[in-house]
Amino acid sequence: MLLAIPVPAEVGQPMYWCREFPGRTDQARAVRAFAAHLLTDVPGLDDILLVLNELVVNALRHSRSGEQGGHFTVEVRSDVAGVIVSVRDEGGAGRPRLRDADPLAEGGRGLLTVEALAATWSWKGDAHGRTVRATFPAHRPAP
Repeated sequence: MLLAIPVPAEVGQPMYWCREFPGRTDQARAVRAFAAHLLTDVPGLDDILLVLNELVVNALRHSRSGEQGGHFTVEVRSDVAGVIVSVRDEGGAGRPRLRDADPLAEGGRGLLTVEALAATWSWKGDAHGRTVRATFPAHRPAP
């Protein structure tokens, strides 16, 4: 069990956290708790946690990270400009892409959710490993 004690940071102080997780589905909850603890007072935290969850689920479903003995790494960055979250997986066939999801389908909406909630998202890598990241500005324009 990871125990972390929150320490007030100086306003505007850049922060960076990185943690590796076992490639099991029960770890999606652990990732959300990890990020929620780090980003307690960040506006839009619910959106950040939902996007991070989608990135983790995609890593587990679509890469070798979800196979026996697999793992993935989560990075969380926060500064005056906003928050960046990323998930680094062990790679696999295919590449992250938006799909036209059937409205009645049970899946296929992960990156559509990321696209809708994050200011930007991107990916880099290949069949041996890739990183998907999403950005959230500190000040979002009102809809």
